[in-house]
Amino acid sequence: MIYITGGTGLVGSHLLYELVQKTEKIRALKRKGSSLDGAREVFGYYTDNPDALFSRIEWVEGDLLDADILDKHLEGVSVVYHAAALVSFDPRDRKEMIKTNINGTSILVDLAMKKNIEKFCFVSSVAAIGPMAGFEPAEESAFWKKTRNTSWYSWSKFKSEMEVWRAIAEGLNGVIVNPSIILGPGNWHRGSGRLFQTTYKGLAFYTNGMTGFVDVRDVVKVIIMLMEKEIFGERFILNSQNITYKDILEMIAKGLGRKIPYIKAGRYLTSLVWRLDWLKNKLTGLPLILTRETARAGQNRKLFSNKKIRETIDFKFIPVAETIQQVCDIFLDGQGKRKKYKVF
Repeated sequence: MIYITGGTGLVGSHLLYELVQKTEKIRALKRKGSSLDGAREVFGYYTDNPDALFSRIEWVEGDLLDADILDKHLEGVSVVYHAAALVSFDPRDRKEMIKTNINGTSILVDLAMKKNIEKFCFVSSVAAIGPMAGFEPAEESAFWKKTRNTSWYSWSKFKSEMEVWRAIAEGLNGVIVNPSIILGPGNWHRGSGRLFQTTYKGLAFYTNGMTGFVDVRDVVKVIIMLMEKEIFGERFILNSQNITYKDILEMIAKGLGRKIPYIKAGRYLTSLVWRLDWLKNKLTGLPLILTRETARAGQNRKLFSNKKIRETIDFKFIPVAETIQQVCDIFLDGQGKRKKYKVF
C-alpha cells in the first residue's frame, strides 16, 4: 500500500495519476471538506476516462497534525510520499504554515519509523537550498542560512527537512527532492498556475529576478525512479533550467496570445506596490496580491544545478519552453477538457 499526502495539490495529483497505473493500492490524504475536483480534473488532462482511474484511489480525511488519525492511515502501508505543504507568503498564514510544514512532517516521519515504513520520499523545495559563492548554481551541499531576506516559507521547508534528516539518522529509509518552481496544469489561482491566469488577464510588469523551473511530470518521474531504485539518505535538486522572470513571462504571454510584459519593475517600484497592496488589504479586506516576501523574491537571482540527479539516474529534463507551450494550450482549451496534455 502506498500513502500520499498532498494528493489534491499539483505534485500530488500528478503523482497519483502515474502511480494509479502501476498499482491498485493507493491511499491519499485530503483535508476535511477539501474538494477532489481539481485532482480529478488533472486526470482529465491525460485520459478520456479519468473516473476509471480516479476511482482506484482510497481517499482518507485527516490533518497532518493529528497523529492518531495518521497512525490509522499508515496501517498496511509500506511506501510514503510526503508532498503536502502549506505554501504562502502572506504573513497572516505564517503560524499555520510553520505548524503544518514542520510539526506535520515531524509527526509523519515519527509514525513512519514506528510503522516500519520501507520507503519514504519527502518533496521539499529549492527554498531549503543555500546559495553558492558568487553566481554559481546552487548544489545539494550548499549550506542554508537564514538572512533578513529569507521567507518564512523557506524557513519552514528547511526545518521540515531537518525533521526528515533526523529520522534518516535514526534509521528511516528516506530520500529528499528539492524541486525549483514547478510548472504544470492544475489550479490556475495558486502557485505557478497564477502566472498563466495573471498573464492571460493582462500583465504589463516584469522583474529582473531569475530562478529555476521544472515540469511537474519530471518531478513525478524522478521521485518514482528514486524510490524504485531504493536510493536513500540523499537529497536531489530537480531543476530543468534557470530562467529570468522576464523570459518566463514572455514565453507565457506568447503562448497565450497576450501582450508581452514591457515595464520593468525594479526594487523601488515593487517595494511601493507591496506597501500599497498591504494598505488596500487593511482598508478593504481584499486578498493580498503582492507581499514583502514575494516582492523580494521577484528581484532575487538564484541558480540551481541539476548535475547530481542527471548523473545519478541519467535523467533528461523537459525544456521549459515546451512545458509552457503545453500548459498554455490547456489553459486556452478550457483547462484540458478536449485537448490532451502530453502523457507521462
